[in-house]
Amino acid sequence: MKRYGGAHRVKNVTGMAQISIDLKPNRSVSDVYINQKMDLTNLVKYIDKKKKAGEEVTYFHAFLTAIGKTVYNRPKLNYFVANRHIWEHDKIVLSFVAKVSFDDHSEEMMVMIPIDKDDTIYSIGDKVRKKVNSFREKRSNKDSAKKGANSAIDVLGKMPNVVRVPLVGFLKWMDKKGLLPASLGEDNLYYSTMIVSNLGSIGCGAIFHNITDFGNSSSLLTMGEIKDEEVIIDGKKVVRKMCEWGMNFDERPADGYYFAKSADLLQYLLENPELLEEPASKKYDLKEIR
Repeated sequence: MKRYGGAHRVKNVTGMAQISIDLKPNRSVSDVYINQKMDLTNLVKYIDKKKKAGEEVTYFHAFLTAIGKTVYNRPKLNYFVANRHIWEHDKIVLSFVAKVSFDDHSEEMMVMIPIDKDDTIYSIGDKVRKKVNSFREKRSNKDSAKKGANSAIDVLGKMPNVVRVPLVGFLKWMDKKGLLPASLGEDNLYYSTMIVSNLGSIGCGAIFHNITDFGNSSSLLTMGEIKDEEVIIDGKKVVRKMCEWGMNFDERPADGYYFAKSADLLQYLLENPELLEEPASKKYDLKEIR
């Protein structure tokens, strides 16, 4: 069975998972939180080396690549619950919000980045640059109309309450039944595998951000600033480059152990950044990690 947004029904769901869905039918009350500080010392050295070599590689490109590789290795991260059933996205798509410029009144847009099986940090970086730069150039010059969900939000948001509220309610019902018009799923971050926010880029710490019942995105990750911190390694104090991550997951498709092991793999990839140059779909042996 297929569902709008490119997803197929997961078979052989455990009784525990199904009852969990029945007891907690809404995603917004089923999320669990993982707060984890990740050691990015090796990643900082890696990014510095790439920049000195003239390569356009950023921390955000590395984060997206590591997350994409983690999802390929941990497929339940690509699951979501809709209409009391578990579904799996047909593709891995990461989403985020980008601003035209960094000021309080700057326009924002939703960006969707598909992670293909052969993608690496280089190809993912190219995708991000092309999409964000294209939007910023067009919106700065006011020569292009918004499309998809970015356009719909502007239209809906300007309607009076008496029209907007019931219309949004109807759209939420259509979303629940898998009947939402395709145009409203275009560039809609709520129709992605995972929503990502690099708060460190604006000098902010990681936060726990709520996930919503609308759409089919079941997880949201934020990253804070990279800071020097003293840690104990082999009984000695050393200074490492640490970054706090705030992770929200819908707990119904998987359990806490699954999410914890997924976080371990994510840390492993960031500690070994050369692996980000390998295809996103490459499998890793979790027994070798921690």
